[in-house]
Amino acid sequence: MKIIYLTIGFIGLGLGVVGAILPLLPAFPFLLMAAFGFGKGSERLHDWFVSTNLYKANLESWVKERGMNKRTKIRVMVVITLTMIFGFVMMDEVPVGRIVLLIVWIGHVIYFRYGMKTLAE
Repeated sequence: MKIIYLTIGFIGLGLGVVGAILPLLPAFPFLLMAAFGFGKGSERLHDWFVSTNLYKANLESWVKERGMNKRTKIRVMVVITLTMIFGFVMMDEVPVGRIVLLIVWIGHVIYFRYGMKTLAE
């Protein structure tokens, strides 16, 4: 079972690193996946992961205080919005898809604005 968790951790780490570099791929959920996988699969890898700058810059405030600072919330919302705009444009001939994307985007905005705690810088 450990090998499955480690595989989840490494896949999450790889996609999280790519997401931290590319603006259209969100890093946050993949880094959460990496933290989960390493946490269940290897104490040593988990300790290493939580000591990295990638973890500290993207997840530490969320894990410790269940919130994000204003700058991080804005960055995440910009990436989500750009991703949704891309999908919206690509679904030119799929009106139901556009409606679904719009509802999901509105849900994200409401959650990040009102449902997630804003931490001091």
